[in-house]
Amino acid sequence: MLAPTVHLNGTSQEHLLDQVTAAATALRAALEKMQDAAPNARDYYPQGDGAYQQAEAEHRSRVRRVQEVLAEYERLAETLAG
Repeated sequence: MLAPTVHLNGTSQEHLLDQVTAAATALRAALEKMQDAAPNARDYYPQGDGAYQQAEAEHRSRVRRVQEVLAEYERLAETLAG
């Protein structure tokens, strides 16, 4: 992953770190809300066998993708913090 270069003509290290930290904070909040929105089996059983399992797998996939993006922002923050 390519991190920005802090230099005199660019964005300050503090501002870059603030931006990355804010994005990571928002992603953590999104993950909490995603957990609240996890599938409930009683909402899927009318659709037949396997519907809940499919919904659960799709949910896990969405959560995993957001976790991966969060991990990237955390690595950027570590890099920017020096």
